Amino acid sequence: MEVVFSGNGFPTGGFKETGSEDVVQRDLIMIKNCLFAVALLSLALAGGCAKGGNGVVPPPPTITVTITSPSNVNPTAIYPTQSVTLTATVSNSSTTAVTWSLGPATTCTGTPNPCGTLTPVTPAPTPATATYLAPATPISGVTVTATLVSDTSVTGPLGITVVPVTVVVTPLTVSVGQNLVQQFTAIAVPDAAPQTFTWTCTPTGSCGGLLQDPNTSGLAVYTAPPSPFTGSVVVAATSTVQQSSPGVGQAKVTVATSRLPAGAYAFRFSGYDSSNNPVAVAGSLTVAANGSISGVEDVLTGGATTQYTIALGSYTPISSNNNLGTLTLPLSSGTTNTYTAVLTSSGIIRMIESDTAGTGSGVMQKSAAGTVFNAGAQTFVFGFTGVDSTGDRVGYVGMLPMTPSGTGGTITGGLLDSNDHGSTNSVCGTPPCSVTGTYQLDGTIPGLWHMTLNSVTTLHFDFFVSAGQTNSQPNPLTLFAISTDPTDSTHPALSGSLVYQWPGTATAPITYNNAAFKGTSVSNLTGASANVSLTVGTTDGTSSGTGGTGGFTGTFDQNNDGTTLSAVSFPSASQSPSPYTYVASSSANGRYIFQMLGNPNATTVVPPLPFVLYASGANRGFLLDQSSPAVMTGTMDPQPSLKNFSYTASELPGTFAAATIANSDSSIAPVVQNLLLTSTGSATYNVAGTQNTQNSSQALTGTYNLTGFGAGAGSGTITLTAPAANYVIYAIDASAVPNSTNDVITDFMMMGMTSGTPSSIIFAQQ
Repeated sequence: MEVVFSGNGFPTGGFKETGSEDVVQRDLIMIKNCLFAVALLSLALAGGCAKGGNGVVPPPPTITVTITSPSNVNPTAIYPTQSVTLTATVSNSSTTAVTWSLGPATTCTGTPNPCGTLTPVTPAPTPATATYLAPATPISGVTVTATLVSDTSVTGPLGITVVPVTVVVTPLTVSVGQNLVQQFTAIAVPDAAPQTFTWTCTPTGSCGGLLQDPNTSGLAVYTAPPSPFTGSVVVAATSTVQQSSPGVGQAKVTVATSRLPAGAYAFRFSGYDSSNNPVAVAGSLTVAANGSISGVEDVLTGGATTQYTIALGSYTPISSNNNLGTLTLPLSSGTTNTYTAVLTSSGIIRMIESDTAGTGSGVMQKSAAGTVFNAGAQTFVFGFTGVDSTGDRVGYVGMLPMTPSGTGGTITGGLLDSNDHGSTNSVCGTPPCSVTGTYQLDGTIPGLWHMTLNSVTTLHFDFFVSAGQTNSQPNPLTLFAISTDPTDSTHPALSGSLVYQWPGTATAPITYNNAAFKGTSVSNLTGASANVSLTVGTTDGTSSGTGGTGGFTGTFDQNNDGTTLSAVSFPSASQSPSPYTYVASSSANGRYIFQMLGNPNATTVVPPLPFVLYASGANRGFLLDQSSPAVMTGTMDPQPSLKNFSYTASELPGTFAAATIANSDSSIAPVVQNLLLTSTGSATYNVAGTQNTQNSSQALTGTYNLTGFGAGAGSGTITLTAPAANYVIYAIDASAVPNSTNDVITDFMMMGMTSGTPSSIIFAQQ
C-alpha cells in the first residue's frame, strides 16, 4: 500500500494497495510512527523551538561592576591614592568566577602603572571583589573590567576618572581689623577626600598669627597684626593627600585699621518701638578717617516721618571678633540708638536693635560712587512694605523708568501694584497703576534724594543711594526708600528698596518674556502675623510671553505663626493641568504673574495664590501677593547652576553673617548670628558660632545637611542643639573658585521650622 503525503507533511487521506498483507502491515506501522513523530514536531513548533524546558529563551549572562566601599563614591571623581572596593555582580550564570583587568592596555602599562593598581581579593568571595588603588597623578579614560571565566565574551566594564584634590578656603577675601580674630575654613573636593590639612600664613613672620583647631583640621583662627600692614596676607590650607601637585586653597586678607572704613554708607531698618508700633528708618552715614560717624536718618513712626541728624557715632568690635560689633548712633532728638552688628567678609553690616527703644533689624552698606546713580536713563523696580492708617499690612511693588535732568529727573511709564490688607485698589482702580513723577537731589544733605510719584494718589518718598552697580546683574545698584507723607487713608507708611533693572548688554539685551525666566530661583516671603515661607522653584521658559503660561515646579516650606508645612512639592501628581504657572506681561517690561504656595497635598486641595513679580533680572525681583489679607511680600533670587551641577555639603563650610531681614510680628525677637559651618570629613557637618538677640548672647551648636529633602536642589536643614531649634536652609548665590572645579555658597536663606514656634526670615552671607 502506498501512502500519499501532501507538501506540508500531512497525509492527503488516500491509500493505494501495492503488495501482500505482510507488506501492508509493515507499512501501517511505519505510518503510525511517522504520524507520532510529526505530532511531536508540531508540539515543539507550537511551544517555541529551542527555548528551554519552560519555553522561554534564558537571558544572556551579564556583569555589573560597582564601587561598594566607601559607599556613595562617584567613579568619575576618585581622588589620587584613594583605595576603593569594586564588586562584580554576575547575573544569569551558574558560575560567578571572574578575572580582573585594567585598561586600556596601551595606557595602563609600566611601573608604577599610571592607571593605578587593581588587586583581586583572594580567596575570591561571591560576588567577586577587587581593590583599586588610584595613582598619585590624575588620569581619565581608565576602565576596570571583570570578565566571566566560563565565558570570556561576557564582560563588565566600569569607567574611572581620577581627579585632583582641590582645596577651598573661605572666606576667599576678607578685611580683618588690626588685632582682631577671623576664622577660616577649608574643605577638600571631592567630598570623599580626607578633610585634613596643614595651614600656613604668609609673609612669614609679619602676617600675624594662625592657629589650627586641634579638633577640626579644616578650621584655623587668624589674628591680624597690631600695626598697619602694607600689602596682602595669604592664608593657605594644603590637603594632606599625596598627589603629583599639592592641593592648596588660599584666602586673601587685607589688614585694616577698622572694619568700618572711611566713606559714605546708606542704611535701612524696620521694626517696632517700645509700644509695639511699627517703625521704619532710612538714612545715610559718613565714617570719618578717625572712625567718627555722622549723617542723617528719616524715622517713620506714629503716622509721620521725622528727620534727625547723627553726630559722634561709632562702631566698636565686640571683644576681638572680626565679624561682630556694636554700632552706636546718637540722634539730634537726644536719643541714642544702639545696634548689634554682624559683618560679612565684604563689609556689609546686618544689624538688630540692642537698646531699649524698640526692636528690629536692618542693613548698612557702603554707598556706590556718586556718578553711578542718575548717570543716564535707568529703570528701577521696587518693593515697599508697611501699614495703613488702621495698622493693617500694606505692600507695594512696581517699576520706575528714571531719566536724569540736571540734579534730578523725571519718571514716565511707571507701574505700581498694591495690596492693602487684601484690597488692591487703594492707589488706583484695576492694577497695575500707571505712574509718573519727579526726583531731585537734596541741596543740603549729601546722599539724600526726594521723589514724588503721581497716580490717582500722589506719594512722596525720600531715598538714599546704597551699594551696587549698573554693569553687573548679580550686584545691582540699590536705593533705600521711605515714605514722607503723613499716614492717612490713601497714604500708608512704607519703606523698602529700589533695585536697578538689568537691561542686558548691547549684544544681548534682555526681553522680559517667559523665556527670560528659565531656571531655578529661591523666593522668600513674609506676611502678616508671622506668616513666612521659602520656595525653591524652576521655571521652564515656555510661551515666550505671547500670552501663554509657563510651568513652575518646585518645593516650599511655610511657617504660619507656628503652623508648619514642610517640604511640600508642587504641583502634586494629581494636579493636571498644573495650576502652578507663571506668565509675563505682553509688554515684556518685567511684570509677571506667578501662582505660588497653597497646599496641593491637603485633603481639600488649597490652590496657589497669585503673586505679581517685578523683575530686576533673570529669575530675580520683588514679589507681592495680589489678593490675600496676609499681604505676602519678599524677593525672588536666582539659584545659579554650579560647576558640579548640584549642591553638596562641601559647598557650604565657611563663616557667615546671618540676621533677621523681615519681621511681621513684634513678639518675635530679631537675631544676628555669627555662623561657623565646618566639615568633619564624614556625613556630619557642624554648626557653631554666636547668636545675639536684643538682651542676650549665646553660643550656637548643631549640625547641617545641605541636600535635605531635595538632593542637588540647594535646600536642606540646620538642627541646633543649643539653643534647640530647627531651620530649613535654601542656598542662593555661589561663587566660582579660581582654578577649581568647585564652587562655594556665599548666601542662603533660613527659616525656623519648629512646630508651635513662629519664625522670621534670616539671611546668611559670607
